[in-house]
Amino acid sequence: MKKHVITLCAGLLLGFAGMAQNHDGHNHNTATTTTPTPKPESIKLSESTFDFGKIPQGKPVTHIFTVENIGKDSLKIDNVQASCGCTTPEWSRTAVAAGGKTTIKVGYNAAAEGVFDKTITIYYNSGQVKVMNIKGTVWKTPDQSAPTNQALNIFKQ
Repeated sequence: MKKHVITLCAGLLLGFAGMAQNHDGHNHNTATTTTPTPKPESIKLSESTFDFGKIPQGKPVTHIFTVENIGKDSLKIDNVQASCGCTTPEWSRTAVAAGGKTTIKVGYNAAAEGVFDKTITIYYNSGQVKVMNIKGTVWKTPDQSAPTNQALNIFKQ
């Protein structure tokens, strides 16, 4: 009897192992994963980065980026968002026809002294994104105006 139980267990074990194997000739339901194809680029910037160079502290500066619609459909800029409150973008809310151009005006309030590098993100056509940057160096302006040149008084006499 003991031999029959061992033989039965061994048979069941081999049967389960055989059923667990993947057979090429059978139609198994396997899920396939596909990578979504990215949407073609429909926006082209005249420049992706603008360097203001050295600018004085407390003097706001602006730059205008040109945006071209290189897609086949109209371009709708949904939002333009800056990485900080010191950078303010302005843009048209109207759609741009295929082949058309529009502008995004970016202002920077140079309140803090030092190097800056700010990111401006363009959200367009319901889910696409394009990033541009502004950078430069803010130099500290003097707290008071320049002293009067006393030597000029000699020439006035």
